[in-house]
Amino acid sequence: MLKAGGKAPNFNLLADDGKEVSLKDFSGYRVLLFFFPKANTSG
Repeated sequence: MLKAGGKAPNFNLLADDGKEVSLKDFSGYRVLLFFFPKANTSG
């Protein structure tokens, strides 16, 4: 379980342009992730 203010483990995601992005690509930067449900889906 992650704790508030702790470091996130490395992970890979697909960006909205279809390219794979890794958390390590942003090393040295502060990163804020915001997740939301895709339009017209439940949740």
